[in-house]
Amino acid sequence: MAKEASFDIVSEINIEEVKNAIQQAEKELKNRFDFKGSTVEIKMDNSKMTVVGDDDFKVEQIKDVLFAKLIKRSVPTKNIQFSETEHALGAKARQTAELINGIDKEHAKKITTAIKNAKLKVKTQIQDNQIRVTGKSRDDLQEVIQLLRKLPLTIDLQFTNYR
Repeated sequence: MAKEASFDIVSEINIEEVKNAIQQAEKELKNRFDFKGSTVEIKMDNSKMTVVGDDDFKVEQIKDVLFAKLIKRSVPTKNIQFSETEHALGAKARQTAELINGIDKEHAKKITTAIKNAKLKVKTQIQDNQIRVTGKSRDDLQEVIQLLRKLPLTIDLQFTNYR
């Protein structure tokens, strides 16, 4: 009997790469002419990030620079979900972001349902924050990966432990 092949579906953010991207973005913004004398703050603690600027426009510019740095470092930007802009005293604008690590139950159900609806000869198993897909044919596993890349999700998926 043939040995079953498998892979794991995960959704992770490398926190160290995010911290490095924040440092690079702050360094670039301090040297930009249009930010001279402006408030530029990007703080991170655990899985929360806060961006502070003078107004909504500046906050959006800060986020654009930050996203460019994150993309260069291969950090999935889909896993960073910003809230609405808050206005503080002193005419400052602030936005907080949640860094999403792992696949929540809602996304896990969507993923397993999509795989089952494709009628491929594979099995899915939800394990905490990841999903394991097993099957006898590696071609079926490749089809699952292609299917999931086309799936419209609000998180980015990575495929690991392919064996």
